[in-house]
Amino acid sequence: MNVALWIAAGVLAAVALAGGFTKSVLPVRKLAAAHGGEWAGDAPGGLVRTLGVLEILAAIGLILPALAGIAPVLVPVTAVCWIALMIGAMVTHLRYAGGARFALLNLTYLAIAAFLALGRFGFEPF
Repeated sequence: MNVALWIAAGVLAAVALAGGFTKSVLPVRKLAAAHGGEWAGDAPGGLVRTLGVLEILAAIGLILPALAGIAPVLVPVTAVCWIALMIGAMVTHLRYAGGARFALLNLTYLAIAAFLALGRFGFEPF
């Protein structure tokens, strides 16, 4: 179970880091022109950048506390925060044409985060 939870944390951290980097570095117009990023065209630039920073912080929070052995409870807490972020992402993607596919992807990430949160809070805490 411990290995499966580490894999889940690693997958979510990689997704969060990639998404966060993209939202933090790419020009908002370029992000809005990409398939799945149409929402960014309607969002204030500061919001897009803030979401990017939050995703980078999530990537750190999913891995670093457990690796460092300092406040490892932050791993499942971060997973719960990721669930909230994915709910918002699903709602946002469903508002745009073709967004159902991205909403399903967000639902998958939500399920992985729920597994991680339940696992680290209950089944296999650090």
